[in-house]
Amino acid sequence: MSQDVEAFLTTIEEQEIVEAIRIAEKNTSGEIRVHLENTCNTPIELRALEVFSLLKMNNTKQRNGVLIYVAVLDHKFCIYGDLGINKVVPNNFWDDTKNTIQNHFKKGHFKQGLVDGILQAGQELKVHFPSQSDNPNQLSNTISKG
Repeated sequence: MSQDVEAFLTTIEEQEIVEAIRIAEKNTSGEIRVHLENTCNTPIELRALEVFSLLKMNNTKQRNGVLIYVAVLDHKFCIYGDLGINKVVPNNFWDDTKNTIQNHFKKGHFKQGLVDGILQAGQELKVHFPSQSDNPNQLSNTISKG
């Protein structure tokens, strides 16, 4: 039986994901968020872009926000990077992160997939967007749900 958004992760797993975001963002000016929804009624890339905008993730100074969007009941996810990232990275930039998450998800290891994907995204962002001396947290590290 499929899980819905509320049953997808335990409170402790959510805290571990938030901690992974904090660790990943420590070495980069990039901002990473996770958004969970039950289902996606449009193409997942369009919905991820819509959620990215709704969460005001395009308000970062360097346009280097990253959204990991998960449609829980659809068993789909998407990684969406803002314009600042896409201008400087190759087209396949997120493939390794996507594969990491997908491999865990296929085994039902949802929390670990998100944690490893977040940490990997942080490492990849660090190359192009290293941490600045003033590295404010521009976006909330909480997991949003829709």
